Amino acid sequence: MPRGNVPRQPSRSGRQEGVRHQKGPISKKAPNRVPSGHALPKRAETPPAKARAPKNISPRKTATDGYDPLAPERVRQIIAGLDRLYPGVTCALTHRSAWELLVATILSAQCTDVRVNMVTPVLFEKYPTVQDFATLEPEQLEPDIRSTGFFRNKSKSVVGAARKVVADFGGNVPQTMEELLTLPGVARKTANVVLGTWFKKNEGVVVDTHVTRISRRLELTKQEDARKIEEDLMPIIPRERWTDFSHEVIWHGRKLCVARSPKCADCGLEKLCHAADKTWSTVEIHPGAKP
Repeated sequence: MPRGNVPRQPSRSGRQEGVRHQKGPISKKAPNRVPSGHALPKRAETPPAKARAPKNISPRKTATDGYDPLAPERVRQIIAGLDRLYPGVTCALTHRSAWELLVATILSAQCTDVRVNMVTPVLFEKYPTVQDFATLEPEQLEPDIRSTGFFRNKSKSVVGAARKVVADFGGNVPQTMEELLTLPGVARKTANVVLGTWFKKNEGVVVDTHVTRISRRLELTKQEDARKIEEDLMPIIPRERWTDFSHEVIWHGRKLCVARSPKCADCGLEKLCHAADKTWSTVEIHPGAKP
């Protein structure tokens, strides 16, 4: 063996230098140590799992749940209230025949019934029959109906309707919706007025500005188009009441439920009405009940 190169001998105690023994089981992973004076970082909280709503459980009801503005009992109460307020009312337009009613209804567009009733007596005295109107030119009729407004278009409609009645229906106003709608100037409103008032045929509901406004106030419809409003009203109003309901609502719109500042304190339907524009109310107001 070369001098000076002596191998290291094991310790007599059996312990090797540089090796430390610890009591108890040896941990495979040393614990994290945090220097004194430092706080442990907060562990991010795991959001709890979203609880599933149990089946067959209805959502919590609000104060307005259960209110149905189209409930049959409520509609019956509205009709009964109108009957009490306006017993026996009929069309406000003065007339003595189906033809006179047809002409008056055409003239009533964008015009008050009061004004039309001031014009028609003189008009029908000057032109007593439908044949007399049929021989006119629209320009000849214009001065007689000027005060009703839109007199040029109305003159064309009245003269055109007269010629159609004479030529196609033997001088008699037709009694069906389909035939009436072929006459110039006649739409469903005019046809419903003539059929319901003169011929006592309930073919539809007359929808004018009053019926539009009040039906929306009473939450019987949310529509604004006259045809769609009629489609909403026909299933909930008994057919035998279609014409009377229209006349009563029209009178109600003139007397109490006026467009500006309705007279709610005097209204027999006040407790059934939740309109947003009421001037006085004993019931809850519904924001959606708008004219």
